[in-house]
Amino acid sequence: MARGIDTKCIHLEEDEGQCSHYGALSYPIYQTATYAHPGVGQSTGFDYSRLQNPTREHLEKMVAALENGIDAFALSSGMAAISLLMELFRPGDHIIADSDLYGGSIRLFHNVNEKNGVEFSSIDCCRGDVESYVKENTKAVYIETPTNPMMNVTDIRKMADIAKRHNLILIVDNTFMSPYFQNPLDLGADVVIHSGTKYLSGHNDTLAGFIVTNREDIQEKLRFLIKTTGAGLAPFDCWLVLRGMKTLGIRMERSQENAKQIAAWLQQQKAVTRVIYPGLPDHPGHEIMKKQARGFGAMLTIQLESKEFALAILEKVRMIRFAESLGGVETLVTYPTTQTHADVPKEIRERNGITESTLRFSVGIENIEDLIGELEKVFAEIEEEKNDGKKS
Repeated sequence: MARGIDTKCIHLEEDEGQCSHYGALSYPIYQTATYAHPGVGQSTGFDYSRLQNPTREHLEKMVAALENGIDAFALSSGMAAISLLMELFRPGDHIIADSDLYGGSIRLFHNVNEKNGVEFSSIDCCRGDVESYVKENTKAVYIETPTNPMMNVTDIRKMADIAKRHNLILIVDNTFMSPYFQNPLDLGADVVIHSGTKYLSGHNDTLAGFIVTNREDIQEKLRFLIKTTGAGLAPFDCWLVLRGMKTLGIRMERSQENAKQIAAWLQQQKAVTRVIYPGLPDHPGHEIMKKQARGFGAMLTIQLESKEFALAILEKVRMIRFAESLGGVETLVTYPTTQTHADVPKEIRERNGITESTLRFSVGIENIEDLIGELEKVFAEIEEEKNDGKKS
């Protein structure tokens, strides 16, 4: 019988019934760089922590189980995970990438990978004719769904069909949804990326990144690359992610419920010209999300009537924090223009819909009455100041 995902967040099935590590329920932190050998030609199974560490191995097995992959690789950050994955490609290879991606991914592709001879085509994967961009040297398709920050939803099964027809690797960044709500490998993807800093860890207290695959050929290459390049996640950070993952399910459910109510409240505000949340029936990707995911997540983006109104919100919020990142228990509001997408050229930002009046919310697990209460206070203060300015 298949285990439920909440159970898989807590228990590794292969360890059940054992009483190892002195019966410790919290997996131990093996804070060691190297390992002694019993004798020549003998090993405990571990040699050097750059290659592997028991705490990291346990975390990787947990994440692989959550994404239904055969292996996972824990790295020092989400960007370290993407950087390692890009080592699968050679000079002259071509990758089709969604145009609306996290700014750090775009920066890596255009400032590092292109320098190393990899070619990229940036297109709107949820609406564009992806297949028409496939060339003889195309090796992969790279997408986020929903995208950061415009919440575009791509049909993963449809993209997987295209990838398989042309023998391409389909890579899906699943950070926004987490394995709790979406499993791209089950939908035909070959590789899943996570910034483990976000929902998997969930407490804004560590950096981590993950690659998960269900293909043995990719697994073999990545296992060689992670030990060679040396960006594996440190033992204490592995333990922090393991601790955070235990509550992934209840955090995702509470955050999503809060996001739904905040999205509905924002829709009623005259200063908000657009609320972009896949859980709203009028979102273009709403029906696709219902087919390929078990929820809609807790990320939402809004457009305000003016840059001034957006900046005033950032100045006035107190319990809601003006900060980068997402996926923690705290509600955060981010200004993509100067934060997550600051290094993306203005013309590309604007083409993707990111303007100086765009704000992105990562909704946390606080009491919804307190979150909406703060937003009501902030919006009322801004409207009052705006009206006072008109009178004077």
